[in-house]
Amino acid sequence: MPNRPAKILYVDDDPALGRLVQKVLGRLGREIIHVTCSEKGFERLGEGDIDVLVLDHYLADGTGLGMLEQVAASDEAPPVVYVTGSTEAAIAVAALKAGAADYVLKTVGEDFIELLSNAIEQAITTSRLRKAREQAERELRAAKERAELALAEVNHRVANSLALVAALVRLQASAVADPAAKEALAETQGRISAIAGIHKRLYTTDDVRFVEIDAYLGNLASEIQISMSLDGAAADIKLVAEPIRIPTDKAVSVGVIVNELVTNAAKYAYRDREVGEIRVRASQIEPGTCEIVVEDDGVGWTGEGKIHGTGVGSRVIAATATGLGATLAYDEVPQGTRARLQIEI
Repeated sequence: MPNRPAKILYVDDDPALGRLVQKVLGRLGREIIHVTCSEKGFERLGEGDIDVLVLDHYLADGTGLGMLEQVAASDEAPPVVYVTGSTEAAIAVAALKAGAADYVLKTVGEDFIELLSNAIEQAITTSRLRKAREQAERELRAAKERAELALAEVNHRVANSLALVAALVRLQASAVADPAAKEALAETQGRISAIAGIHKRLYTTDDVRFVEIDAYLGNLASEIQISMSLDGAAADIKLVAEPIRIPTDKAVSVGVIVNELVTNAAKYAYRDREVGEIRVRASQIEPGTCEIVVEDDGVGWTGEGKIHGTGVGSRVIAATATGLGATLAYDEVPQGTRARLQIEI
């Protein structure tokens, strides 16, 4: 509230009562502007800077309810204290429903002035709190929008930087003659791409706290297939995933694990044939628990015994699952491999 007396517009067709209200409330530091009809009341409201409107029910040009409804429809309307000498409860109910902040019964004597003064004070206090709350909410929304834009830009830049690093690793792999080094670089490139995929999802989503796992795994599967084809290999990846929202920090780890499992299956499961099917399923098996299954129909591995390749991928899977607090198990199946990852979301 500015450092000035609160301005009260009092609309009442009783000149004597208007002067009395001006005199008594003026002593309390309030500036009372008295008009006798709704037409003049609208004119004065149009000039602005009114803190509270005190509106009598019976006016020379109609009832106060008509004016109240029009005033309440405005976004910048001051709070309204409705006044009447009628004891009909229906009038009070109608006024409050129409948007009045308070209701005062007009009586003979000093009680009316005191009740009116209290109602005005309450209306001013309530209006201050409402305006302060609305201002705080506007500032909070603006700050949230700025933070979201900044975070989206960060994720965009991180995704681009990781994509550049992955491209450089692939370029380096193409220049290496040693097959083991070439394979290690290709695996590194895949891991970088899996993490970059999370950031790509984040700068295109409305809620950076979560990742839709079905869309993310779909993009990841496509990138693995493209990467395999560039290396002269083939991977027939089939994905069936429910639209599950997973916290972003957990989604990064899930992406790394799935990338390793699918890549290992593509490289080692079907060594005796050109291509085989790799199936990825993601589902919510119970409230708060997500299960991701990666399986193939290849040579089979139970998580124990001889490891093909360098074994780095298996160590990455184990370490990431432990850090995630997830359960990773290999099912016994008649043919192939089935890895089952369960995480709390």
